[in-house]
Amino acid sequence: MTNATPQPAAAGSIVRSIDDLRGPAGKLEAILNGGREDAPYAALVCHPHPLGGGTMHNKVVYHAMKVFSGLGLPVLRFNFRSVGLSEGVHDHGRGELEDARAALDWLDHAFQLPILLTGFSFGSFIGLNAGCGDPRVPGLVALGAPYRAEGRSYTYELLEHCPQPKLFISGSSDQFGPRLLVEPILKRAAEPKKIVWIDGAEHFFQGTADSPGPKLNLMQDAIRQWLSETFQLREPV
Repeated sequence: MTNATPQPAAAGSIVRSIDDLRGPAGKLEAILNGGREDAPYAALVCHPHPLGGGTMHNKVVYHAMKVFSGLGLPVLRFNFRSVGLSEGVHDHGRGELEDARAALDWLDHAFQLPILLTGFSFGSFIGLNAGCGDPRVPGLVALGAPYRAEGRSYTYELLEHCPQPKLFISGSSDQFGPRLLVEPILKRAAEPKKIVWIDGAEHFFQGTADSPGPKLNLMQDAIRQWLSETFQLREPV
């Protein structure tokens, strides 16, 4: 749901706030990292659960954005309703799904480019539900797909009929998406798909006691490799 006429960012532009992205509950706070004029795709990144402190400034969201931005793509991040300056109240995923669709509409109207949709944790669940089957979305990335977190459970039946290329990246020690529970679900997802487990990483792609140190760079490397293999997207030499 949009009511504005956004213009594509000029090549070389850096970061700007978006003032005309609106969802069903009102204005959504958003940031656009500008891409090059000949960018073949745009990208959208969805943040983790609002009740857990998730925002578009989350570290995993930021590092995912940097991958797409490094490829010269325009990248939109936004806050779900009730987060930051976004209007509305938290709607337990129902309204947030509509917010993601509004962000897709905004990007589509602004750039008329295929949109690569990425989400982290709760944002990955919302992103998959918003993007699966949408012809504007040729590829989906789910980071830290959750199974159960803070009393909330997630189901993924839609993946069995999701036709686009999909990349799933999780930590081998993800406390909210244990490998033994999540991997069988992801293996049932329709092809094409790729599943990557980052050894020694927990849900936020930080290290564990047995494997200390952040693993965000490994997450980024996995995204870059998949984008290169699937969409022939590579960083400038």
